[in-house]
Amino acid sequence: MSALILHHYPMSPFSEKTRAVLGYKQLAWHSVIIPSVMPKPDLTALTGGYRKTPVLQIGADVYCDTALICEVLENFKPTPALYPEGKKGLAHTLAQWADSTLFWAAMGYNMQKPGLAELFANAPPEAVQAFAADRAAMAQGMTRVRAADATSAYKSYLRRLADMLDGQDFLLGATPCIADFAAYHPLWFTRTRTPGLASIFATTPGVLAWMDRIAALGQGQMSKLSATDAIAVCAAATGATSQTYFQDDHGIPLGSCVSVAAESFGSEPTPGVLVAATRTRYTLRREDARAGVVHVHFPRVGYMLRAEVTA
Repeated sequence: MSALILHHYPMSPFSEKTRAVLGYKQLAWHSVIIPSVMPKPDLTALTGGYRKTPVLQIGADVYCDTALICEVLENFKPTPALYPEGKKGLAHTLAQWADSTLFWAAMGYNMQKPGLAELFANAPPEAVQAFAADRAAMAQGMTRVRAADATSAYKSYLRRLADMLDGQDFLLGATPCIADFAAYHPLWFTRTRTPGLASIFATTPGVLAWMDRIAALGQGQMSKLSATDAIAVCAAATGATSQTYFQDDHGIPLGSCVSVAAESFGSEPTPGVLVAATRTRYTLRREDARAGVVHVHFPRVGYMLRAEVTA
């Protein structure tokens, strides 16, 4: 099997979600560290426009969004399972809530002035300004939740997680599932990146114990790889994966020039040729001067497919 290459950076909470899944499955993977703000020329050579973190690369296949990345890792190594039999729908739905509602409440709390001061304590002013400008551009059109409202919601969500963990080690039972990893990463950010705000966990010690159990799973076997070498891996790959099943919900035939963009936050479009549209994902074929032919994959949920007008 081709090597797993994760394009990420240490501070990224969604990257931590993926790193924890790699640990749970005890997978070997290559680490490519990318910038936390634009420009990201080596990453966009692979994705064609998508700039959120992380991105998983397997040969000439590039997978965007952790919802899809985790499904790919499940197919790569099915055991231990992320999606428990009899609870797959519940696990997916809870994970989607955690990756959106819980995440934004946590980040609204984390990004208060004391949290920002901790996060950028050793950074020069221009780096702080670049980060703020970058995230503001990504959040265009989104409703910004006030810190006080985010704090109230976050406290409520932590109590709900504590209730779910009452009498069991993980959210849906004795073993972790996708819901655990999705709920873990925004809390990890509070605890490790803005620790001065971690007092919010004081009333939910069961949540802290659960976080310790997730952290103890490790992060798999990581080795470093340069962005240049990752692009070379893509260029040298003999072919990207393809799917034959076609679910047409848009009236856009395969072979059409299209773009795919996130519904919110970081909605820069990725253009390409639509080569697959299965029940769960879109796949675009694109070419890059350095990376060669790349298949870029997106989940259907949370992403918009549009036909592009060609000259």
